[in-house]
Amino acid sequence: MKAIRIFFILFLLQLQALFLYGQFSERWGDQKNGTYVNPVLPADYSDLDAIRVGADYYAISSTMQFSPGMVVLHSRDLVNWEIIGHVVKDLTTISPELNWNRMNAYGKGIWAGSIRYYKNRFWVYFGTPDDGFFMSSASSAAGPWEPLHQVWKITGWDDCSSFCDDDGQLYFIATNFEFDRKTNKQYNIHLFRMRPDGKNLITSSDTIIHQSKGSEANKLYKIGGVYFHYFSEVKEEGRVMMIERAKKLTGPWEIRQLNHVNAKLDKEPNQGGLIQLPNRKWYFFTHHGTGDWEGRAASLLPVQWVDGWPIVGAVGEDGIGRMVWSATKPINSKKHLGIKGSDDFSSPSLGGQWEWNYQPRSEKWSLTQRPGHLRLHAFKPINSSGTRGSILMAGNTLTQRSMRTRANTVTIKINIDHMADGEYAGLTHFSTASYTTLGVRQSGNERHLVYEYNGKDTVGARITANTIWLRSTWDIHGKNTYSFSMTGRAFVPFAGVTQLTWGSYRGDRIGIYNYNVLGDKGFVDIDWFRYRY
Repeated sequence: MKAIRIFFILFLLQLQALFLYGQFSERWGDQKNGTYVNPVLPADYSDLDAIRVGADYYAISSTMQFSPGMVVLHSRDLVNWEIIGHVVKDLTTISPELNWNRMNAYGKGIWAGSIRYYKNRFWVYFGTPDDGFFMSSASSAAGPWEPLHQVWKITGWDDCSSFCDDDGQLYFIATNFEFDRKTNKQYNIHLFRMRPDGKNLITSSDTIIHQSKGSEANKLYKIGGVYFHYFSEVKEEGRVMMIERAKKLTGPWEIRQLNHVNAKLDKEPNQGGLIQLPNRKWYFFTHHGTGDWEGRAASLLPVQWVDGWPIVGAVGEDGIGRMVWSATKPINSKKHLGIKGSDDFSSPSLGGQWEWNYQPRSEKWSLTQRPGHLRLHAFKPINSSGTRGSILMAGNTLTQRSMRTRANTVTIKINIDHMADGEYAGLTHFSTASYTTLGVRQSGNERHLVYEYNGKDTVGARITANTIWLRSTWDIHGKNTYSFSMTGRAFVPFAGVTQLTWGSYRGDRIGIYNYNVLGDKGFVDIDWFRYRY
């Protein structure tokens, strides 16, 4: 009877998860009635870590090849978040492959990291699969961040975290996911002591504290005098949250599974940060490891302590947590925060929502050459044929995350008066799996509207005006339609409906592009970018 009862409870939970996940784009985040619905950020905020400092909450999210790198988020209630900056200004300090003239690191670049606050500073550590581990610190999470420092040049490692013990000793934990001939295993989790400045490892202190299939997502905590090592691993049911605890960092460690997962229903929440509120309640801010076209979205899960273990989500009869799709808000904050999308380009710097695809060519874009406009100068994509270039290899494409909500509309007003022969400019959606563009192509002295889908063009009407409005509209399923206007009022759909996609562990991006397959010539001015979701 007990087995039947557990099965029935699990069945009801799965039905609830299926219903809520199927509706999550209709209802997400703060419901304005004291409750919230997951995800709280329905877009690509992957590889999260989060902390509390006083009454403020901070999180970081990996950015891979996008620049500036490692986005920093801020919240007052753990439900409503804003972007306040990035840790890495110049990706070429990591690798030349991340520059506009290489663009050779899709799926690589800045992977998961940790954010911590100790010694009166914020500390961010992260790794790349090819270049090793890096760190930076700042007195404010909004920056400025210190120049990037390489902690260890190594390949085949990921998912690191720093930790400051009560005596001030610094530690560093990370996973070696490659095969280790000494242990004859993969996914060995190593613990090191660090030098007092936090910039170098004491390699002689290297200790393997855990190994299991796919064990990553490392975080270290000390709670009530007990050390907790959080990580995730791959079991038959999927990637689950795990934790081990010990009275000493040297062990012995006890281990416990924190949640059950269903990849189709709950999208495997796993990578994230454990946070205690001032009222002593606990939450876990996490991404969903199984991504869809919007990427790996972010959810907030309540935590219940059971026999000294932080169980994530709704605690089942077996003492293991399940996904929670709605709950009471942790904090009622009067400060209204949100992810900004629109930009009129009147500021001397780009808004925090913007990230370039790879490190941009700095002399080829400007916010000052025509005040109140973003000017993009065209140059050749890498490996362009002279008749066609790929948006995936075109430098200075300015992007932001595509939200998965009920209705999403992006509109840009673009001046094309100074386009040149061979130039393409407009609006794009892209991932490494597929891409589309709608824009203007100049050939000789003529300009035409052109739609591209994975390298295939559909040419439209000749454009004689100097200004055009371009629009992209997509729904909760990622079905996108482009349209255009010559007046800014009536918009005409162009080409068919396409499906937004994700690729290389990144969600779809909406972006503005301008390139020239014949050479470095021509420019466009974007008057504004309006994003309603």
